[in-house]
Amino acid sequence: MARRRLLAATALGGGALAVGGWALAGGALTPGQPGLLLRSRAPLPRPYAVPLPVPPVLAPTRSDGTADVYEIVQRTARLRILPGLETNAWTYGGTFPGPTLDSRSGRRTVVRHRNELPHPTVVHLHGGHTPAGSDGYPTALIVPRGGAGSGTGTGTGGATSSADDMAGMAGMTGMAGMTGTATTQDHTPTSRTYTYPMEQRAATLWYHDHRMGFTGPNVWHGLAGFHLVHDDEEEALPLPRGDRDIPLMIADRAFEADGSFRYPALDAAQHTPGVTDPYMDGVLGDVILVNGAPWPVLETRRLRYRLRLLNASNARRYRLALDPPPPGGGALVQIGGDGGLLEHPLAHDTLDIAPAERFDVVVDFSRYRPGTRVRLVNRLGSGGTAEVMRFDVSAAAQPPADDSRIPHRLSTIPAPRPERAVATRTFHFQRRAGSTGWTINGRAYEPGSPLATVRLGTTERWRFVTDFHHPVHLHLDHFQVLARNGRSPGPYDAGWKDTVDLRPAESVEIITRFTDYPGRFMLHCHNLEHEDMAMMADFVTE
Repeated sequence: MARRRLLAATALGGGALAVGGWALAGGALTPGQPGLLLRSRAPLPRPYAVPLPVPPVLAPTRSDGTADVYEIVQRTARLRILPGLETNAWTYGGTFPGPTLDSRSGRRTVVRHRNELPHPTVVHLHGGHTPAGSDGYPTALIVPRGGAGSGTGTGTGGATSSADDMAGMAGMTGMAGMTGTATTQDHTPTSRTYTYPMEQRAATLWYHDHRMGFTGPNVWHGLAGFHLVHDDEEEALPLPRGDRDIPLMIADRAFEADGSFRYPALDAAQHTPGVTDPYMDGVLGDVILVNGAPWPVLETRRLRYRLRLLNASNARRYRLALDPPPPGGGALVQIGGDGGLLEHPLAHDTLDIAPAERFDVVVDFSRYRPGTRVRLVNRLGSGGTAEVMRFDVSAAAQPPADDSRIPHRLSTIPAPRPERAVATRTFHFQRRAGSTGWTINGRAYEPGSPLATVRLGTTERWRFVTDFHHPVHLHLDHFQVLARNGRSPGPYDAGWKDTVDLRPAESVEIITRFTDYPGRFMLHCHNLEHEDMAMMADFVTE
C-alpha cells in the first residue's frame, strides 16, 4: 500500500483499509466488495432461462394544465421470482420493481402513497430536486392503516412524537441520539402526498423506501422503482427510444427455502433496526435480479439500444462488461449519469457502478455477428454473481435500418467554479470505534441535529473521506466531482451526480450550488446497512 493511503486510513481512526485492491473490514477480505455474502436456501434457477421483464409505466389518475397526479398503494404481493416458488414481496402497486413514473421537466408530478404494508414506510425520490416536505425525510412516516402496523412500527421505551420530528429509533445500542420513539396513528398519516416540481434536467431517477433504521430490509423486500424525467433537449437528440430505451434495475438478493426473501435483520418485526453483526459491513445476495427476474434474457435486433443502468443493491458494487466485447472495444458508451446527459459520450470497456448510481449507456448490437449471445457480466463477482443478464442478438444477416446515433455533443454542462465557493467542509465516513455503528464526523445520526447549515444561492466545496467502501449520496442538488485523492476525477465521475463511489481510505472533493428549497435535507452512505446503522447526517438550507 502506498504510504499516503496508509497514513490517510490511519488518520481516520481504524475501520477499514485498502490492501491490494481488496477491502479489509470486520476481519474479512472481500475482492472489491463491502459486506458478506448471504447464501440462498432455495434451489436457484439456471441463468438465462427467463425473458427480461420491463416495469410498466404508470398512468396518472388525473392531469391538468400544470400537473400529473398518481396514486400508488404500498402492499404485499406474491411474486413468482424463483421457479416453483412464490416470494412475499413488499411492493409499490403489486410489482417489483414498482411501476415506472414518466415526468416532464417543468411539469409538476404529484404522487399519493397509501400504506397497506404491515410496517411504516417513507418514500424518497432519489435524484429529485425536491422541496423538503416531499424529500422523504427518514422520520416522515406513512404508517399502515390501524396505527403502527400490528405492533411493527413502534419503538420501545420512547415517548410519542410527531412523525416529522422523531428523536430516533430504538435498538441502536451504543449509538448516540438513537434513543427510542413511538409513533401512533394520531400523529402519523396512513397516506402521504409527495409533490415534485420537476424543475430539473431529463434524467434516470428512482424512488425507494427511506425509513430511518429500516431502509435496508424495506428496499431488499421490494420497495424500489424507476422515475424517468424527459425534456426537450434530450428528445431532440437522435438517441435510441421506444422499445430500445430500456431501464435495467440490477439488484442482488437471497432467498429462503420457501422462496421468501432472506435478510439478516436483527428484528424481522421491525422494533429494533440493524442487521446481525457479521453483516454490518453490508448484505450481499447470491442471486442477481434484473427488473426483478433472475439472470434474464433480452432478445435484441442488430441496432443501438439505450440501457438505463441502476444499481439498486443494498451494498454490492458491480464492474459491468459485455462478454464477448464487440470488435474494437468501447462496448458501453456512456451518455448520461445520475443527473442526466453528459456533455460528450464516453466509451467504456468496463463500468463500475456502486449502490444507487445510474449510468445511461448505448450499446450497438450491430457490431456483433448475427446470432451472438452477449452476456452482461460482473467482473467483481464470482459464480452466479459474476453473471447479470444476456442479450440474444438477432440472427438476421442484414441489420435493419437504424435511425439512431450518438452525437459528439450531448449537452452543455457548466464547468465548476471552485473560486466561487463560500465554504469548504470535510465529512469523514467511518466506523465508530468500539461499536457496531457507522458515523459521519464521529457522530451517529441524530435527526434534527445538522452537521452543516448552508445558505441558498451559494456554492460550497465538500470533501468526503472514507475508511471503507462508501457510496455517498447528497439530497436536494446534484454536484460535480472536482478531485479524487487530490488528483483528477475518476473515469466514472463525469457529469452531474448525486451519488459518488468511494473506495477504502479515499477522498473525493465535490462542488455544488444549493438552490430553491429551504429546510432539512440528508447526506448519507447508500450502503443501506451502513445507512440503517446511523451513517447519515442532516444539513439545513436557509
